[in-house]
Amino acid sequence: MDAYIWQLPLLFGVGLIAGILNVLAGGGSLLTLPLLIFMGLPSAVANGTNRIAIFCQNIFAIRGFRKRGVLPLQLALLCTPPALLGSWLGANLAIGLDDQVFKRVLALIMIGVLVFTAADPMKRFRQQEMVFGFWRKVILVLSFFAVGVYGGFVQAGVGFLIITALLVHGLDLVRINAIKVFVIFAYTFVALGVFIYHGQVNYLFGFALAAGNSIGGMVGPKLAVAKGHDWIKKVVTVTVAIFALKLLFFP
Repeated sequence: MDAYIWQLPLLFGVGLIAGILNVLAGGGSLLTLPLLIFMGLPSAVANGTNRIAIFCQNIFAIRGFRKRGVLPLQLALLCTPPALLGSWLGANLAIGLDDQVFKRVLALIMIGVLVFTAADPMKRFRQQEMVFGFWRKVILVLSFFAVGVYGGFVQAGVGFLIITALLVHGLDLVRINAIKVFVIFAYTFVALGVFIYHGQVNYLFGFALAAGNSIGGMVGPKLAVAKGHDWIKKVVTVTVAIFALKLLFFP
């Protein structure tokens, strides 16, 4: 129990940063998930524990977007069912994955997200909003099934996938972020249920992390200015790179 003296405040602090990051851009789980692993949790337990923080944070985020009237509920409800199905599949895949294999997969995902963020291909997709006809809806449903599988499996970096999936349809970033938190909240409920069912959750660590994430999610918009965003992005890039190399070469 002595370890909790430093572990819980650290989890809270990193959760606070992660919550802010998830509001500014995304990728907070690229910090919290490796931290939980480094604190000694098996990969599956760390993966499940992280979902408590994500779930709690998005309760506050959804409320904020709804208060500002920028949540396109009809479109969010179209994206959610396939993500729910995908998340159930992805979470079950994560439960059965070997611990060392998961760490290396996570490391490669983290490196991929760093490259993706640096290249910023999303800016090329911005265009006028398109009409959602039948085939465009089919593409959207298939995209969010894939998003659900990935999010259920690992969560880290899923926000970038959702942003890309919606930017190609011409939506603005404000509404995209509103849909993002709604969908992630919904599928996290399913994924967390899978991890709880299999006993892969550390509740003490999870709620310490959730407290930080939730507060970060509330104060994040106040820090969404150009200088603050750029500074945080640089810190996160370095930190994620270190975690990724540690997981890849010293699991």
